[in-house]
Amino acid sequence: MKDDPIARVLDDLLKLDDILACMVARRNMISVMPSGDGFKPEVDQIWDSIHRTMDSVFGVIGEYSQIGLGEMEFRLQDHEVLFYVFPDTETALVAIVPALANKGLLEVELENARREILKIMENPKKESDSQKKDDEVYVTA
Repeated sequence: MKDDPIARVLDDLLKLDDILACMVARRNMISVMPSGDGFKPEVDQIWDSIHRTMDSVFGVIGEYSQIGLGEMEFRLQDHEVLFYVFPDTETALVAIVPALANKGLLEVELENARREILKIMENPKKESDSQKKDDEVYVTA
């Protein structure tokens, strides 16, 4: 999965202190996870509860994404789970953060990540401009 451009976006999100876990998921299925070690250890103790609750939330997302549902969130114990829905799908960028996290910055980062992932999903075989530049070699004589 290291070459998966969506996994790279998720890896970048995990570098933020308050993002304990992130993934692209839909009901009963996690489609893409970060390529590294996965979730931060704080999530391990509550993952089962969050995962079961996520399945219920995806029922709501499936029902309302076609009419413009863009974001959802829920709080469970000391954590919040944020869903950034991809338009007209039952799939979302999901992030788990501490309940007392400053969500202002996180919302900006998550929205930017959602847009980047959406571009990747729309053009899966196109190389991004940054990848093209990395592959170019300039020779001067």
